[in-house]
Amino acid sequence: MLNILEAVTEHIKNYVDNEPKPPLHVGEVMDLWTAYTAFNEAQVLYQVGLNSTTNKDLKHAIESAYKSSKSDTKRLEKFLLQEGVPLPEVSSAKPPSDPNVIPEGVKLKDGEIANIISVKIASSITYCAQAMSKSVRSDVGLLFFEIQVNLMKFSEPFKNLMVNSGWINTPPKFTPPGRPGE
Repeated sequence: MLNILEAVTEHIKNYVDNEPKPPLHVGEVMDLWTAYTAFNEAQVLYQVGLNSTTNKDLKHAIESAYKSSKSDTKRLEKFLLQEGVPLPEVSSAKPPSDPNVIPEGVKLKDGEIANIISVKIASSITYCAQAMSKSVRSDVGLLFFEIQVNLMKFSEPFKNLMVNSGWINTPPKFTPPGRPGE
């Protein structure tokens, strides 16, 4: 599946590189600016998770998410600055701390960390799709597409970790009224 996405990306790049680039429209600027802010805030969340967990699998997953998020955020930052868009203020990085000394009333449990990150990933994937669909400039749409693919590459293994660890929160089963056979 990823080979197909990579092929599509390369195909789109052929059109992007030769395309005259009009100025960004206000929606594109807002989407880029918001994504930059949200991804920076996600990195703070990942740092809090790393500071809170002792679970090796979760720690590895969070480190992967953090590294990927930093890379995507750097791409957004570079793009915004090249287009002359000022960067928003974002939260400062959290220093590393020992998860064993965090008081119980403050420390996030592994399942809580995983579910918060899962929601962040899902909302980011949806946000990228929405921003991509509104983009007039192909390079903006492609940027959101590539970031969305990065998020999707991470989301499935993360979901599997959550399922295998018993951390996934699922809604109750729904049986519609009047279902045949009842």
